Amino acid sequence: MSRFAFRPAFAVVLAVGILAGCAGRPVATAPASEPDQGGADPLLAGSGIAHVVVGEAFVTPATPDDNVDSPAVWIDAVGRPLLLATAKASGRLKIYDGDSGAPLGDRGTPGTGVGQFDRPNGIFVIGDLAFVVERDNHRVQVLRLPAFASLGSFGDGDLVQPYGLWLQETAPGRYDVLVSDAYMAGTDAHGEDVAPPLSALGARIKRYAVEVDAGRLRARLTGTHGDTTEAGAISIPESLWGDPANGRLLVAEEDTATGTAVRDYGLDGRFRGRTLGLGLFKAQAEGIALWACGDGSGYWIATDQFKDRSLFHVFDRRTLEHLGAFAGRVTGNTDGVWLHAGATPRFPDGAFYAVHDDQAVAAFDWRDIARGLSLAPRCPN
Repeated sequence: MSRFAFRPAFAVVLAVGILAGCAGRPVATAPASEPDQGGADPLLAGSGIAHVVVGEAFVTPATPDDNVDSPAVWIDAVGRPLLLATAKASGRLKIYDGDSGAPLGDRGTPGTGVGQFDRPNGIFVIGDLAFVVERDNHRVQVLRLPAFASLGSFGDGDLVQPYGLWLQETAPGRYDVLVSDAYMAGTDAHGEDVAPPLSALGARIKRYAVEVDAGRLRARLTGTHGDTTEAGAISIPESLWGDPANGRLLVAEEDTATGTAVRDYGLDGRFRGRTLGLGLFKAQAEGIALWACGDGSGYWIATDQFKDRSLFHVFDRRTLEHLGAFAGRVTGNTDGVWLHAGATPRFPDGAFYAVHDDQAVAAFDWRDIARGLSLAPRCPN
């Protein structure tokens, strides 16, 4: 789904429940044509893409009025996983138990002030900090967990329509932060956003040096990135995720007119000449996550946002070889995702979280995903 226009969620309201996690047989039918961005929502049913079905471990209670967008996980002082999710329409953060999906309340209020949010989209948790992108406040706000105390924000003088972010800690309290910016060139006669020409796509990613010291936040813009060639440009940017071990930054391209897929950039912000899934993605490329092992092995997961059930493509971390795809039993219309590789009481080998239809978050046990696609169930010792 485009980040720039809200579409009504399905009328289906899910009850809280624990769904049996299991993998099905690969599904394959006749190939489907590339959908048109302005046409009917493409469906996984009948798409022709081979995949396995992996049952959700749980789906959180549905809250359609929130317009849930992106999840992240934080482990508290006693080892309990807290699942955080941005709520675009209500301007707040949703909090759930990461092992059961039980609601634990909300944080924040709509607005422009400290601790308030205006259309929060991307979220990233590192240590005891949560970085939250706010599209309509044109900023990234930083919160200290578990109190959710705002330390301040940055980017309001540079960002136009920010969505996704990825960051890494370069030294204690020092962070390299990359934010995708979907600035547009106005709207057409139907009120749809018009992507800028190639020559204007050189600032699709904004880079910041951020310091957090004794509760003080300092940030400065250190660069802008974006390819301006037909092969490597990002017409409509979506999620992005980095892999420092391989110097890689994967960026989702939503635009179906140019070919929705995932671009392979370097962490220096340069296009590396390769696009993943061109022709394989049939809906829209969305959330990206990385299962990273210390020896350099692992898996990329990239979302294809079918309206009925989202498809999650898995690629080899090093070679980017496509290893297969899975879908849940109910999870569809997914925007953001998060992969937690650490052990929790419910998920001893980790869990994959995906937003469901703008109103809930689904969890998948990594063991079920690994079994369904013959992946490594855990990292090598």
